[in-house]
Amino acid sequence: MNNLKLFSEVPLGLKLRSNSEALQFSAFDIERNRLFFLSSDNSVYTIHLSSFHEKRAWSKSLASADVDTIDLEPGDFITSFDYLMEKEALIVGTLNGFLLLHSVDSNTTEVVGKVDGGVKCISPSPDGELLGIITGFGQNLVMTHDWELLYETALMDIPEDLDVSENFLADRFEYNICWRGDGKYFATISDVCNSMPSLKELKVWERDSGLLHASSEPKTFAGAVLEWIPNGAKIAAVYDRKVENECPSIVFFEKNGLERSKFSISEGNNAKVKVLMWNCSSDLLAGIVGCENYDAIKIWFLSNNHWYLKHEIRYVKKDNVKFMWNPTKPLQLICWTLGGQITVCNFVWVTAIIEDSTALVIDESNIYVTALSLSLMPPPMYLFSLKFPSLVRDMSVYCRNSKYQLAASLSNGCLCIVELPAVETWEELEEKEFNVEASHSKMAFGSILHVLWLDSCTLLAVSHYGFSHSMDFSKSSLNEGGFRGFYLQEIELECSEDLVPGILTCSGWHAKVSNQNSLEEVVISIAPNPASKHSACIQFSGGGIFEYVTRFGASRGSLEQEFQKFSSSCPWMSVVLPGNSLTSKPLLFGLDEIGRLHANGEIVCNNCSSFSFYSNLADGVITHLIFTTKQDLLFIVDIVDILAGELDMKYGNFVHISTRQREEESYNCINIWEKGAKIVGVIHGDEAAIILQTTRGNLECVYPRKLVLVSIINALVQKRFKAALHMVRRHRIDFNVIVDYCGWQAFSPSASEFICQVGNLSYITEFVCALKNENVIEKLYKNYVTVPCPEGANGMQGRDLQHSPAANKVYSVLMVIRKALEDHITESPGRELCILTTLAQSDPPLLEDALKRIKVIREMELSHADEQRRLSYPSAEEALKHLLWLADSDAVFEAALGLYDLNLAAIVALNAQRDPKEFLPLLQELEHMPTLLMQYSIDLRLKRSEKALRHIISAGDAHFGDCMTLMKNNPELFPLGLQLIADPAKRMPILEAWGDYLSNEKCFEDAATIYLSCCHLEKALKSYRACNNWSGVLTVAGFLNMGKEEVLHLAHELCEELQALGKPAEAAKIALEYCGDVNGCANLLVSARDWEEAIRVALMHRRQDLIKAVKDASLECAGALISEYEEGLEKVGKYLARYLAVRQRRLLLAAKVQAEEQAASDIDDDTASETSSNFSGMSAYTTGTKRSSVASVSSSATSKARDSRRQKKRGKIRPGSPGEELALVEHMKGMSLTVEARNELKSLLVCLVMFGEGETARKLQHMGENFQLSQMAAVRLADDTKSTDIMNEHTHTLEHYTGKVRTEMQNSEAFSWRAKVFFS
Repeated sequence: MNNLKLFSEVPLGLKLRSNSEALQFSAFDIERNRLFFLSSDNSVYTIHLSSFHEKRAWSKSLASADVDTIDLEPGDFITSFDYLMEKEALIVGTLNGFLLLHSVDSNTTEVVGKVDGGVKCISPSPDGELLGIITGFGQNLVMTHDWELLYETALMDIPEDLDVSENFLADRFEYNICWRGDGKYFATISDVCNSMPSLKELKVWERDSGLLHASSEPKTFAGAVLEWIPNGAKIAAVYDRKVENECPSIVFFEKNGLERSKFSISEGNNAKVKVLMWNCSSDLLAGIVGCENYDAIKIWFLSNNHWYLKHEIRYVKKDNVKFMWNPTKPLQLICWTLGGQITVCNFVWVTAIIEDSTALVIDESNIYVTALSLSLMPPPMYLFSLKFPSLVRDMSVYCRNSKYQLAASLSNGCLCIVELPAVETWEELEEKEFNVEASHSKMAFGSILHVLWLDSCTLLAVSHYGFSHSMDFSKSSLNEGGFRGFYLQEIELECSEDLVPGILTCSGWHAKVSNQNSLEEVVISIAPNPASKHSACIQFSGGGIFEYVTRFGASRGSLEQEFQKFSSSCPWMSVVLPGNSLTSKPLLFGLDEIGRLHANGEIVCNNCSSFSFYSNLADGVITHLIFTTKQDLLFIVDIVDILAGELDMKYGNFVHISTRQREEESYNCINIWEKGAKIVGVIHGDEAAIILQTTRGNLECVYPRKLVLVSIINALVQKRFKAALHMVRRHRIDFNVIVDYCGWQAFSPSASEFICQVGNLSYITEFVCALKNENVIEKLYKNYVTVPCPEGANGMQGRDLQHSPAANKVYSVLMVIRKALEDHITESPGRELCILTTLAQSDPPLLEDALKRIKVIREMELSHADEQRRLSYPSAEEALKHLLWLADSDAVFEAALGLYDLNLAAIVALNAQRDPKEFLPLLQELEHMPTLLMQYSIDLRLKRSEKALRHIISAGDAHFGDCMTLMKNNPELFPLGLQLIADPAKRMPILEAWGDYLSNEKCFEDAATIYLSCCHLEKALKSYRACNNWSGVLTVAGFLNMGKEEVLHLAHELCEELQALGKPAEAAKIALEYCGDVNGCANLLVSARDWEEAIRVALMHRRQDLIKAVKDASLECAGALISEYEEGLEKVGKYLARYLAVRQRRLLLAAKVQAEEQAASDIDDDTASETSSNFSGMSAYTTGTKRSSVASVSSSATSKARDSRRQKKRGKIRPGSPGEELALVEHMKGMSLTVEARNELKSLLVCLVMFGEGETARKLQHMGENFQLSQMAAVRLADDTKSTDIMNEHTHTLEHYTGKVRTEMQNSEAFSWRAKVFFS
C-alpha cells in the first residue's frame, strides 16, 4: 500500500569536448562518491556527486568535470569499463583484447594484460578480489586483482571441429557476467550448440573452482540481459516472446537454474528490455525498455507475490538513455544520455492511503482504489480500478464538502482528472475498470514532480521544462518562449460535461496554466495548508518552508516565509491543524532520510521509520501523532503534549531500554510483531485503527487501546451512547468506561437517552452485569486518557448525591437505568428480565424487590385476569430462574423468607434444587407459628434485629424476656427498645442492662450517665471512678450522702490515683479543696510545673517555707532546661550535617546512574547488553524501590514479620540504610517544642522574674529561643533539599536558614512564650 514518488530531480549538463562526442560507459567510486563517464572519443569525465547537491534548481551553465584521455592503438576501441576500488583506478577492456588500468588521479594508463579474441565484458566480483572477463571467443577468464589467471572455461559446449578463433563466433555471442552478492557464484547466458539460434541457457558457475554449478533449460532469452539480486535470492533475466506474439517477460531463476516466477512488461510486441539493475536494498528492479517512440526507465516492486510497475521516466530514443543505481542509497537513480545530460532522481516511498482511509495504489497505468473503511482488502486485491493513458507518476486527492476529486500526472506529460462519487456508494463499483481521458490543454505542463489541490477547481504543481524526459517536445509552443527549468504553476480546471452527483466523471476536463513562478531552488515536497484556503506549504532543499498564497488570495500567487524551517530536507512532510478553530496555527511535521522526525523546527524522534496522524473529530482536527521507530516500536503521542513540550517527561526519547518498566511503556508504545513493518494508513474516528504493512506486503490492522479509549470517550462526550457501547463490546473494554468517563453523577441524567439510543436489551443487560463500584478511568485506564468532563458535570454531582438513596455508583446508576427502562421501553419479557437484572446486580442486591415483581407475575398467572398484559411478561418460573442465575440461591431463598411468604420461599427452594429435607421442616415449623412469632423467627434467622425487636414487642408482655435477650445480644437495639416501650417498670431494667453493657465496653462516661437516669448511683460512682472523673465521683458521693470521713478517705484515694496517672495539677486541686493539705498541693503544683499557681497558693496561705521551696525548684528546673537546650542545639547541628552529607552523595550517585542510562538509550536493542545494574534498595544512596523483572514471591507471614520488625526499629537512625534521610528528618521534627512545653517555659520565666532571678530567666529564654530557631531552620532546610536535585553550599546552610526563620517567625504563635523584657 505504498507508491514510489519521485520527490526531486537534480539535472546537470556535462560539457563534452565536441558535438559528435557521446557518452558510452559509466562507473561509480563508492569511497570518494565520484562518477566516471567514458565517451566515444575515449575521454574520461569525472564528476563528484556533491555537484548535484546544490540548492539551485536549474543551472544554465554546464557542469565542469575533470577530463582524462585514454590512448588506444589505431582502430581499437573500448568495449568494457568499470572501477576497481582496490586499485583506485578504472579497468578498461578493448576490442583488440587489451586490459588497461587507468588512474584518474595521476592521469596514467597501464597495460596489465591482453587476451585473445578481444574483451567483450569485464565484471569485478562484489568483494573486489576477482575479475571476470569474457573474450570474443566465448571464453570466461577469472583472475585475481594481481592479474593472475585462476582458470579459463568455455561458456558453451563447442563442437571439436569448430575453430573458436573464427570471427563469426564473436559476432554471434552477447556477453554478460553477474555475480551473487557474496561473490561465491556468478551467472552467464550463452547460446546452446546445435539448436535454434534463439535458444540460450543460463549457467551458474562456482567462484573458486570455475566448475558449472547449475544450468537452466534452453529458453528464448532476449540477449544477455542478466542481473543477480544483491541478497542472492534470485537472478533476473528476460524472455523474448515474439514467437508467441507477446511482449517480453522478466523471469526470475534460482541458483539451481530453476525458474521461479515471471511477469510481463505490458508493452508492445516489439518492445525490448535493454538492461536490468537491482538497487542495493534488493527491493526495486529497474530496467530500460525500448518502445516504438521512446525509451523508458521502468521501476518494478514486488509485494504479496505481485510485481507492481511503480514508476516510469520516458526519454526520446535518440538520447539512448542509460542509468545506474547509487550503490549506497537504495532510492537514488542516476540517469544519463548520450549528449551528456545527467539527472539524479531521488525517490521516496509514500503511503497510498489518504486521509479518509482510501487506498490508491499505482500499478503501471492503473490506480487500484480500495475504501479501507468499507473493507480491509489485502493487496493486490482492490475494489475497482482507474485506467489512464500512461503510467501515473504522482497524484493528489481533494475530498471536502462532499466532493471527491483525483488529479494524476502521467509519465507522458499529461494531466488527468477524475471526480468520484461518495465513498458510501463505491460498493456498486466493485470489480469495474474505468478508462480515464487526459485533460485538454493548449500548452504542455512539463514534467510534473509534485501536484496538490488548492480547491476543487485549482491545482498547484511543480514542473520542469527543457529536460530530455520533460515530455513537452510534442508541444513546442511553450518552449518557443524560452522556458527552461523548474516552475511553480497554478492549473485551473473546468469540466465541459455535466457533473452528475453519484456518477464517476473521468472525461471532458479542460486545464490551463493560470499562473507561473520560476523556482531557483529544488522543491522537496508540498502540502496543503489546512488552516487557510487557497494556500500550501512548500519545502525547498535544505528544509526551508514557505507558504504559497494563490492569486485569489491577498498576495496573488506569492511565496511568503512564515514557518520555521526544518534542520534538514524532509521528503515526507505533513501540515496538520491541531486546534478546532480556523485561527489555530498549523503544525508542520517532516521526516528526513536518516529517520529524524521534525515538528515545527524541533526534532521529536531520532529513529523514526514512518508516521501518520489520527483524528477522532468530525472536522478532521488532528489529535494524535502515530509513528514507528527503527526498533519496531509503535508510539502514540498526543498532539497536546507536543505543543506543551512534555515529550521528554511523558515519552522519554522513544527508544526502548531493557531496564525501563514494561508496564509504563505499554501505555504509549506497542511492540510491532514483525520486523520492518511500517504505518501506511490510519482509519479515523470511531474505528480508531492503524494499518501496518509488513515487508512481505500483507496488511495488518491494529486497534491501540489508547486510540480506542479516546474514540469511546469522544463518543460519550458527544452523547453518542450507542456508538460508544458498540466500541466497548468490539474491543473488550471495561463497560464501566461508559459511566466513569466523567463520573457516574454526570452519566445519571443521561440514562434515559442511553437506553433510547442503545435499544438492544441484551446489550443493556451485558452493561448492567459489568458495573462495579470503582472508577476504571482513574485506575485501569488512568495512563491512557485524560477525561474531558463536560460543563456542568461537577455541579451535577452534589444534587444527584442528595437524591440518591445510596451513595454508591452501582446502586445509583442501576436505579436510573431501571427507571429509564420502565419509562422508555415497551413492556416485554425481555424488558422485565433486564429490570430483574438491575435489581439483582444492585449493591446491595435488591432481591426482595425482584421477588415482589415475580410475585406479581405469579399472581397474574393465577388470576387469568388480563391475558394480553400477561403476554408482556415472562413466566414466573422463567423470571425466577433468571434471578437465580444472577444471584446466589441461598440469598434469594432468604429474601423470599424476608417477605414472610412461605409459598414463595418454597417455590424458590424447589427451583434452586435445594433438598426438601432441608427447607420443608423449616417452612412447616414457621407455618404453625402465630404470625408475629413467625415474622420474629424469620427476622432472627435473617439477622434483621430491628424488625425482630418490633415484632417481638408487638407479640405482647409475655415475650418481654425474649425482648431483653434480643437487646442484650444486639446492644445497638437499646435506643429502639426504649422508643418502643413506654412502661416505666420495663424501661428501668432496659436502662440498667444498657449501662452494664457500656461499662463492660469501657464506655464509663456514657454508662455513668445511663446509671444516673435509672437511679443506680453506686454503679454511676464506680463508672466515674473508672474513667478518673474525680469531680463526677465526688458529686455522686454527695448525692449518696456519704459522711465527712468517707469523703475525706475517698479524696485521698483519688489524689493518689491522679498522681499515679501523671495528673499532679488535678491531684493538687483535690488535696487543697477536699483534704486541706497545703504542703501537698504546693509540691504537686511544682511537680506539674505550674509555677505561677504554686506561688499563688504559697502566698495565699503565707507560707514562707513553701515560697522558698518553689523558688529553689524553679531555679533547678531552669538550669536543667538550659543544659537540655544546649545539648539539643548540638544534636540539631549533628543531625543536619549528616543529612546534608547523605543527600549530597545520593544526588551524585543518581546523576551517575542517569548518565549511564542515557548512554544506554542510544544503543540499539539488538546490540545492547541485557545486563544492567540494579540497586537492591539496601544502600543509603539509592532512591525508590527496586523492581526486578524476575517475579519475587514472599509469603504473607514473612511480610508481616518484616513489617513488625520495621515498626520496632522505627525511630532509630541506621547509618547507610535506605531510610536514613527520612529518619534524620523525623528526629529533627520530633525535637520541636510542644505547646505544653512552651506554656511551661512561659510560666517558668514569669516565676523567675517574680523571685528576682532576671539573669537566669534571660539566659533560659536566650537558650530556648536559639534551640527553637535552629530546630525549625534545620527542618525547613531538610524539606527544601528534598524537593530539589541541586545542593547549594552557600544557601543550604543552618546559619542562612536560622536567619530566615528569625526574620519570618518573630511575631508568630510559636514564639509567643518569650518575655519581651528579655528581647535582645
